[in-house]
Amino acid sequence: MEKMSLQDINVDNKTVLVRFDYNVPMDEEGRITDDTRLRESLPTLKYLMSKGAKIVIVSHLGRPGGKIVEKLRLDPVARELEGLLGVPIKKINSCIGPEAEAAVAALEPGQILLLENVRFYPEEEKNDREFARKLAGLAEIYVNDAFGAAHRAHASISAIAEFLPAVAGFLLEKEISIMGKALNNPERPFLAVLGGAKVADKIGVISNLLNKVDTLLIGGGMAYTFLRAQGLEVGKSIVEESKIELAAELIAKAKQNGVEFILPEDVVVAKEFKEDAEHKVVPVTAIPADWMGLDIGPKTAEKFRQKIINSSTVIWNGPMGVFEMDAFARGTQAVAEALTNVQGTTIVGGGDSAAAVEQMGMAERITHISTGGGASLEFLEGKDLPGVVALSDK
Repeated sequence: MEKMSLQDINVDNKTVLVRFDYNVPMDEEGRITDDTRLRESLPTLKYLMSKGAKIVIVSHLGRPGGKIVEKLRLDPVARELEGLLGVPIKKINSCIGPEAEAAVAALEPGQILLLENVRFYPEEEKNDREFARKLAGLAEIYVNDAFGAAHRAHASISAIAEFLPAVAGFLLEKEISIMGKALNNPERPFLAVLGGAKVADKIGVISNLLNKVDTLLIGGGMAYTFLRAQGLEVGKSIVEESKIELAAELIAKAKQNGVEFILPEDVVVAKEFKEDAEHKVVPVTAIPADWMGLDIGPKTAEKFRQKIINSSTVIWNGPMGVFEMDAFARGTQAVAEALTNVQGTTIVGGGDSAAAVEQMGMAERITHISTGGGASLEFLEGKDLPGVVALSDK
């Protein structure tokens, strides 16, 4: 990464505007149910505090659509952060204007101010330069540590970098260096496991990875579109009719590139889509017409496990089945477990796979779990992320 990061710039006693991704899940009472993104921001915050920087945090929560939505205010985030850091955090109800200016002016070195949900302003998602200029006017340095939102060309992520020296925070830097090395200079064998429901979401990722990996394992709902492309009958399993031809092309590209492309050989099928549905294991050549595949089968799980543990770099994105239902979680569990036994680098792209690894208590044993679902997918596709492109070059 030839972009500037936090340690390339002097932040001593400077006013620093930091963009985090505090888009955290909450329950009905407004309690945060998963504080991973808050914890991931602590190294950057502690570093800035140790340098006596005056810290101004900007973040978004949910999709208020440019309007004030009471239950999407950032007050619960401020309280949770106070608990994690053990210091008071001042939270205000605006991002720009007199209230924000006064609150910033009152900051002492090492103190933290949290601005309101930046998506309450319609200008944010329009990447409005004037709005970005006003935000930038609050500080002397801009730090982007919001990897989960780095694929968005929004005012507090992209346009703002025109007005201030812009550097990557520790989380953004870590995400890009670990995933960048895996994609551009991996220890081999390099294997990717892709799952999830739709081929459509992963076309770019599959195409890009077929130029880089040695082996590609496909599970989850999207496997059935590939099985159909091979002329198999898949019953009532999820299939994207419009993508069957493309799936066949991807299989052909894998062959051409000498990439081992592995699809399930057995699956767990069920009579209906529910937890206690009647289910059984069948070979993929014998899926009954009125049943649907909801997980990879034990033979496939074992084959995937062997391939994974014999690899030196593994990227995983997307569950192998409907892992929210116990009966159809075994494939996903097997992959997660195999990842913890890899001797090299293991990377889990955000979203459902990250949730599965956390849920199974295996997170500690993975090299890197990406905090950004959409951002990590676009990164794996080889796309430039607006939030990274905007940063100052070294």
